[in-house]
Amino acid sequence: MVVTSPASVTPPLTPPRLAPIAWRWILAVAGITLAVLVALSGRYGYHRDEMYFIEAGHHLALGYPDQPLLTPLVAWTMNSLAPHSLLVLRLPAAAAGIASIVSAALIAREIGGGRRAQAIAATSCAVGAVTLATSHFLTTTALDLAFTSVAWWLLVRLLRSADERLWAALGAVLGLALLNKLVAGAILGSAIVALAALGPRQLLRSRWVWVGAALAVLGVLPYLIWQFGHGLPQLDLVRAESESGDEGGRAGFLPFQLVLEGPLLVPVWLSGLVGLLRRPDWRRYRCLGWAYLALVVLLLISSGKAYYLAGFYPLLLGFGAVPVDAWLARGKRGGRARVAWLAVAIVITALINAVIALPVLPARQLPNSATIGLNSDIGEEVGWPAFTRTVAGVYDRLPAATRQRTAIFTSNYGEAGAIDLLGPADGLPNAYSGHNGFTQWGPPPDSQTSAIVVGDLDDNLLARDFSGCRTEARINNGVGLNNNEQGDPVAFCAAERAPWSAIWTGLRHYN
Repeated sequence: MVVTSPASVTPPLTPPRLAPIAWRWILAVAGITLAVLVALSGRYGYHRDEMYFIEAGHHLALGYPDQPLLTPLVAWTMNSLAPHSLLVLRLPAAAAGIASIVSAALIAREIGGGRRAQAIAATSCAVGAVTLATSHFLTTTALDLAFTSVAWWLLVRLLRSADERLWAALGAVLGLALLNKLVAGAILGSAIVALAALGPRQLLRSRWVWVGAALAVLGVLPYLIWQFGHGLPQLDLVRAESESGDEGGRAGFLPFQLVLEGPLLVPVWLSGLVGLLRRPDWRRYRCLGWAYLALVVLLLISSGKAYYLAGFYPLLLGFGAVPVDAWLARGKRGGRARVAWLAVAIVITALINAVIALPVLPARQLPNSATIGLNSDIGEEVGWPAFTRTVAGVYDRLPAATRQRTAIFTSNYGEAGAIDLLGPADGLPNAYSGHNGFTQWGPPPDSQTSAIVVGDLDDNLLARDFSGCRTEARINNGVGLNNNEQGDPVAFCAAERAPWSAIWTGLRHYN
């Protein structure tokens, strides 16, 4: 008989027992967050993307030039259930934020975190700027953050338990994520590559990996079919995005990561990243830390948007909550002073991020505010009723015979979406645009031989394709907010230089 010394015994792969789930705290945090999101859901108005998604869902397809089909389908469905209800439209976004909060807490539990660690993870995620901003209105990023957070929890559980059947669940969630946005594929793909490079590689030898891969492919397949059938417009979008310099371009990429959750919470997620890279007891999770760093480098090289890393932060907060909890316990008198410091940091972060990410300020206080300086998206919810009334004023002044042969053409999808959604109340017909998905829903009939041209279009384009143009009005949102439409012209052009069907290709643009 061979006697094995205690020192030579391989440690068990999983802890004997996970801590109980801190449901009381998690549900309290989730409930407060949901109540705030619902209460503020209708304070301003539609975001330009929401109106675009509703119109895209009305033209449901396997994909669009700029995205897969899921968010447009959700937006159209919610608007059909309760037309013009911002509260109902935005419920899926709020639910997505709750999913991220719960996932962060469950990740902390998976790696041995007790009730307090779970509470730290849930609360830190809930007050983060990225969670509040994306959960406020319906966008692809909101659903993307939820799917990615749930996928992280499943992957961490897989790495901890070695239950290979979890590959199927992970693949199903990834498939839904890819039906919504491709960024999740890059985020989770980086983790799988890192897992293959750093281990534990035996998890990749399971037949369940192929089941998960098949489910993920099913999710992305509709979009690939559409893209290849329409000349891959996504490539034009990628090129335009790399040149846009959003969030400060490469120079602003890393500083932007400090504000995605809030500067005071950087020590929480950073301790999670450092632990992933250095802690011996987290070796089986190390691939996740290197995946984050690899994607940082890749996005810097490719000039990717800084918020593409947002999906990593529920994971890092979940991991960071465990060492932060241990730090609290090391303080004198049970760490009361440290707990107080953490509580103050979370409360301050919540207050600051609420003002930045949510429609807290009265709309008239937005111009030149820090809110607009840090979150210009919030300004895109202001002024759309005034916008459509201005266009309607120009349209109504036309003689009846002229109106019948006049198309409304806008510079971007937000303007066209606003006219399609809000314009009927002002007597406006549907709009046309050469921007992104609207390229597929035009051109206007050739029988419409004049146009109301809305928005900041290039003067050379106007001169090339239209004649007899004169500015009839300018957009004014009424609060002096310098958002994308403020001050833009509304022009009447007496004629197109060629039929719409002939000039349409030159009017199309993707960005």
